[in-house]
Amino acid sequence: MVDHEAQEHDLGLAHDLKAMAALATRRRALRWFAGAGTAAMVTGCDSGSTSGTVATPTPTPTATATPTPSPTSTPTPTPSGTCVADPTETNGPYPADGTNTSSGPTSNVLTSSGVVRSDIRSSFVGSTTTVTGVQMTITLTLVNVNSSCAPLAGYAIYIWHCNATGQYSLYDVPAESWLRGLGVTDANGQVTFTTIFPGCYAGRWPHIHFEVFSSLANATGGRFARLIGQLAMPSAVCSTVYNGSSTYSSSVCNLSGVSIASDNVFGDNSAAQIAQQTPAMSGSVSAGYAATATIGLAI
Repeated sequence: MVDHEAQEHDLGLAHDLKAMAALATRRRALRWFAGAGTAAMVTGCDSGSTSGTVATPTPTPTATATPTPSPTSTPTPTPSGTCVADPTETNGPYPADGTNTSSGPTSNVLTSSGVVRSDIRSSFVGSTTTVTGVQMTITLTLVNVNSSCAPLAGYAIYIWHCNATGQYSLYDVPAESWLRGLGVTDANGQVTFTTIFPGCYAGRWPHIHFEVFSSLANATGGRFARLIGQLAMPSAVCSTVYNGSSTYSSSVCNLSGVSIASDNVFGDNSAAQIAQQTPAMSGSVSAGYAATATIGLAI
């Protein structure tokens, strides 16, 4: 009988040396690939390592029972002059405008005393905490696109946005109410807020939420907004602020993973809409920024 095991294993010194050399080559290759994989992980953008990074929340809002008015229909926009109708956007997971509830102390900050204010950097519901960040004043001009961009006076505009680390008051930080405020447009259709430059959280382009009401009484009475929209922060200023202030350290990586085109809110808007939704800004990280934006309403 032929001993096959002996034939397979006893093939001589030359064969053994060749097999040992091949094994060593495979081990070196495995060590090289393992090292390369580790290096890729280290040099990658680790947005999850910063405690201030906040992923886009996806709660299921519950509509409040009171009030339950019927929304006012929006006429077909007929832009003229240099303005266009702002597109209707989502108001996010927790606008605190009475349309949903959360674990915060209030689901409708618009009915709270003190919400009408120009400086929105501090809390005004149960706290007076002030957020830190690069100061920004923003002047919004509300116009009627169906009337040669005529200014709309006496309208109420509610704005809110996240802090430098991507968190929202009355949501991520339920006990605070900073970075929320309501103002009334003057004879020029303008209202100005003092705030901070918003941070960038994972999955969204840096932005400011706003709602437009036909009057202050309608806003504070819990009625539906005439327009719900968002403003997109300018790309160049985002990069300057996030890289120039350590308060925004988590925003640097988050910004690198998103663009206007890929954003799930701004991505399907026209070039004209994006241009109007993007505030014009001047200033610096040390001195603060001044921003202006037009909001087009079709009435």
